Amino acid sequence: MSRLTAEQLAQRAFDLGLVDERQLQSVWSEFGSHHVAVDEFLQLLVRREILTNYQVERLTNGERTGFFFGDYKVLYLVGAGSFARVYRAVHQHTGEVVAVKVLRKRYSEKPADYKAFVREGLLGKSLRHKNIVRIYRVTSQKQVHFIVMEFVEGRNLRQFIKIRKKIEPAEAVRLMTDITSGLQCAFERALTHRDLKISNVLVASNGTAKLVDFGLAAVDETLADDVSPDMVNARTIDYAALERATGVRRDDTRSDIYFLGCIFYHMLSGKPALTETKDRVQRLSKSRFLDVIPVQRLDPTIPHSVSLIVNKMMMLDPDRRYQTPGAVLADLRTATRRLQTEKDESNDATASTAGAPGSSGIGLDSSNGSGAAQHAVMVVESSVQMQEVFRSGFRKAGYRVLLTGDPQRALMRLTEQPSIADCVIINAQEIGSQAVEVFNRLAENTLTASLPAAILLGETQRKWRKHVRTAEHRVIVDMPITMKRLRELLSRLVPLRAGRTAGGSRALTQPTDRL
Repeated sequence: MSRLTAEQLAQRAFDLGLVDERQLQSVWSEFGSHHVAVDEFLQLLVRREILTNYQVERLTNGERTGFFFGDYKVLYLVGAGSFARVYRAVHQHTGEVVAVKVLRKRYSEKPADYKAFVREGLLGKSLRHKNIVRIYRVTSQKQVHFIVMEFVEGRNLRQFIKIRKKIEPAEAVRLMTDITSGLQCAFERALTHRDLKISNVLVASNGTAKLVDFGLAAVDETLADDVSPDMVNARTIDYAALERATGVRRDDTRSDIYFLGCIFYHMLSGKPALTETKDRVQRLSKSRFLDVIPVQRLDPTIPHSVSLIVNKMMMLDPDRRYQTPGAVLADLRTATRRLQTEKDESNDATASTAGAPGSSGIGLDSSNGSGAAQHAVMVVESSVQMQEVFRSGFRKAGYRVLLTGDPQRALMRLTEQPSIADCVIINAQEIGSQAVEVFNRLAENTLTASLPAAILLGETQRKWRKHVRTAEHRVIVDMPITMKRLRELLSRLVPLRAGRTAGGSRALTQPTDRL
């Protein structure tokens, strides 16, 4: 504690602009004297919210700078990173509460470093979206460089997950929709984030998620050569590793989508998708991406419509990944509707349906509300939107519907339990050549050879027809096709199913649509 008296500390606070004469007079009047203990004096200032504990600590330590940045008075430290500190501050004239991000001193003396910081701020200032933390002002004066931003009451996603452990699917989808909406706004301006991670997502007290810190998207290749290596590399090393592993350029939005998937994965499972390490060699290794445990294996209760999105976002092959944030958004919105439908159906389900004897844990949709569907169809489709189309279309015709986006998983389940479905439909349009491989393997396996099956080929996939093993009950369908025609095809194929018993169909009655 400083040896200064209460009166001397009061004078120092006044000289620094932390208190005004009226406030001091009020404090002295309450004490009835200037001769009071320093601790009592400071405690009263804090209790009356004239000073904050942060300001008191700096004041008693003899600090004379860092109390103001421009017209903004610092209230307390919010967070500190490798490159900057973030403070909660208030405009000394208007009373507006903001966040002030201040570049650390060691980066403030090199022009390339602080110019990168300033450009980052200016880039963010150009973005206006409810799911992006707004930047109001960017200031660079002498060796002081700071960004004035919207202050978000809440916490970052890392802290949020630490408290919650993991986030329920419906809420995770809602938060991911917010985050992706912000990323889509940037994408429409031809901007990438390049620093997506859970600490760069803020969750406001009202539940809204906001993206912050558009990373080194502001630093072009030329400027990056002059920026301090530790400033660039620490923030881009994961992106560099992914780009090296996949052969894409540094401004490819699909890299943002991969790390967006990592955030989604972490929310749902409570665990990071990529092994966390500070070792540079390990972080640059391709094995980090190859060793990712599928999110549904960590938590089998995650709805299939949700895990499907995570898996597609995190496809290592960038061509199989979502190509734009808008495409992710479309599937997230479909998943939101699906989850609400499942919730409604679950509420309506009877106890006997939920615990049907012989249930294998494979969920099937109720077809017409009566619980007496005659046949089951498995649909292998990687698009969440198209899954919803198939699900709705076939249920209306009285079928139970099994849905999966993973052809290998479909093959495994059909091999383990051939009676699980009366027919399988595989849409190759997004799955690609793997659809043909699985379709043919069904014909080669004696357990599934008699299973009616249809493979749907897009216009550019017609060349694969010669590689598809067909038969009377195994057909190729050229896309596009109407749902009416597809249902007619299904009605012809299902009777061809040999050896199917009524009991085999009715044993699976859990009212979900998850494989």
